[in-house]
Amino acid sequence: MARHNEVGKIGEELARRYLEEQGFRILETNWRYRRAEIDLIAMDGAVLVFVEVKTRGSDAFGKPEEFVTSHKEKLIVDAAIAYMESIGHDWELRFDIIAILYRNDNDYQLEHFPDAFFPGLEG
Repeated sequence: MARHNEVGKIGEELARRYLEEQGFRILETNWRYRRAEIDLIAMDGAVLVFVEVKTRGSDAFGKPEEFVTSHKEKLIVDAAIAYMESIGHDWELRFDIIAILYRNDNDYQLEHFPDAFFPGLEG
């Protein structure tokens, strides 16, 4: 597996553990719909949360969260709509980003951005 793929998987596991420690209940990991994938789907109390995890080994080319483009947001939203239809969604939702700068298991920085974007709003 290429290093960037390994770092991505490590980041997703760090994000999952972080959310669980914060009291989130993980419903799905790597949920796919067509060409989109939602890294984590969780419940934060009564709120359904779709989480995009961005992990980078360096911020030389920008912060991890800056790599969530409007195109990526649209793919996530489309997948979220399909997920909500599949479970009969009828409660509050939000879209979060977890950004991780990962050097090794003992040296990483994790930042959580709740409500990072919302469908139809351009930033």
